[in-house]
Amino acid sequence: MAELDRIVAGLRASRGFAHKRDIAAVMGHLAGTPAAHGGTANGDDCAVLPDPSGAGHLLFAIEGLVRDFVEAMPWFAGYSAVMVNLSDIAAMGGRAVAVVDALWSDGEAMAVELLAGMRAAAERYGVPLVGGHSNLRADSAQLAVSVLGRATKLIQSFTARPGDVLLMAVDLRGAWHDPYPFWDASTSAPAERLRADMELLPRLAEDGLVDAGKDISMAGLPGTLLMLIECSRVGAVVELDRIPRPQDLPEGDAALLRWLAAFPSFGYLLSVRPAHAGEVAARFLDAGIACAAIGEITEGSRLVLRDGAAQATLWDHAEEPFITAGACHA
Repeated sequence: MAELDRIVAGLRASRGFAHKRDIAAVMGHLAGTPAAHGGTANGDDCAVLPDPSGAGHLLFAIEGLVRDFVEAMPWFAGYSAVMVNLSDIAAMGGRAVAVVDALWSDGEAMAVELLAGMRAAAERYGVPLVGGHSNLRADSAQLAVSVLGRATKLIQSFTARPGDVLLMAVDLRGAWHDPYPFWDASTSAPAERLRADMELLPRLAEDGLVDAGKDISMAGLPGTLLMLIECSRVGAVVELDRIPRPQDLPEGDAALLRWLAAFPSFGYLLSVRPAHAGEVAARFLDAGIACAAIGEITEGSRLVLRDGAAQATLWDHAEEPFITAGACHA
């Protein structure tokens, strides 16, 4: 039990949890804005609007990167900024259409590295980088990237149901990008494979197999799941020994905590009806992506972690909201 308590304490104190909890501070100021434009409630990985063509939905994703990461690894920051937005689009059952960026740097040298990383990701994933904003006379480096996408069927944060199987799909064919908590299975992967893997999510949505889920973000697996169940107003139980993990992950709670808090380049949590869970897992496994049932969606509001006979509540969103302030926004 002591090990599980340390994991719970470490997750609650993590930088990823802190950044996601900041979302609640802006919630009240955004209440009602999506509905005014015909969109869906805040809380998903992308903003959703009706496609004027009538063919489905437009998706808008945006990510801003923290300054220390941008300054320490400008090329990888540029690459990651595109990659994580593409993951958000795929997480909602969409296909990316185009990328734009806004960058600030103190001179041209760092801007060149940021742009090179963005260009590399855009080319490898087959999505055009169509424009943006630049300022080369800033006091420090900053970067934000936005992606437009389209979806015919949505995967959302509001549709998890008690009794659903909780699947984790993650590409383990990668390595840590030290010293940051990034599991990089993208920069060395074949471009054709990256594009095919991104296609898995919209196909699952269009085939009626998945309608609830999120991509694993800076809050790691537990923080991402907490956002999902809070928006769906349900609880969840996670069996720690079922979580797919790298083969060379050391034993002990420190290594497990690092993996739980990791931000994988390809990682998704999907809340799936039991009748579809086998087919969904098989599609990922056939593509060489690890996928396992790691728990279930439950009634209530608690996220419970189990390790053998021991269990602990990581969070109860009814007692202490995680990202909500009357609505969801992610």
